[in-house]
Amino acid sequence: MANNMREIKSHIKSINQMRQITKAMKLISTSKLKKARAQLEVTLPYFNKVKETIADILEHSGDVESKFFDLKEKKEGQRKAYIVLTGDKGLAGGYNSNIIKLAERTIGDDKENVLLLVAGISGRAYFIRKNYNVHTEFDYAVQNPTVYRARKIADIILDMYNKHEVDEVHIIYTEMVSAISLQPRTLKLLPIEIGALREEVRDIEIKIDEKVKYEPSASAVLDVLIPKYIKGIMYGVFVEAFTSEQSARMTAMDNATTNADDMLQKLNLFYNRARQAAITQEISEIVGGASALK
Repeated sequence: MANNMREIKSHIKSINQMRQITKAMKLISTSKLKKARAQLEVTLPYFNKVKETIADILEHSGDVESKFFDLKEKKEGQRKAYIVLTGDKGLAGGYNSNIIKLAERTIGDDKENVLLLVAGISGRAYFIRKNYNVHTEFDYAVQNPTVYRARKIADIILDMYNKHEVDEVHIIYTEMVSAISLQPRTLKLLPIEIGALREEVRDIEIKIDEKVKYEPSASAVLDVLIPKYIKGIMYGVFVEAFTSEQSARMTAMDNATTNADDMLQKLNLFYNRARQAAITQEISEIVGGASALK
């Protein structure tokens, strides 16, 4: 009986320690999520101004052309690059597995014409193991999304696109719809479908003088602005993926803490019963011994 009680107390101590760890990890994830969102808010005015200028050009410059617009005829065997945002760590429920599954469904069987740029150790290790063509230089951490890192990554894919090494660039990430709803998504980055871009900027309130003349041409200015626009999207998507991972980890840690509480309640109940039985047995033995002495 004494050995069993010591074992139960040991289990209770271990679960209490685990419970403290899961609660701490939830608090850390909450802090990281809020910090990333706050940093994104700081950069929004700049990227919104870029989008506003693009909206003005599309609104007042008539038909404009850009090497970044989807004006080419689709051909067989186009080479596609997919940026896949997974996590560096686990303990986040199905966060990594859900995004990997979406990537595999999106890519299908056409591995030959696909180049993967995988952010996150979990996804990178998986796709290398599955013999996908994984870009070896794309090795940026996803645990601290910054504008600088987003620009570096955007520069890589823009350079590939400008050199015609890839015909299309897509990004696969997780959107934090709400605190309890995370949605894996696919977004086409390049080439930009001008109809979709016009639709996106249509409702922007233009604050630029309509008499502005873009030099040397509206198309040339667009070719400068579009990369900045892509970098803004890249940063926003990285923050979205990062906060989604933190939200998934918060939920996982919250569930783990709840499970630990349930286990503690059952173990404490079992321990108290065992302790009461031991006390009752000890009293019985004392009473029996006293009776024997009489």
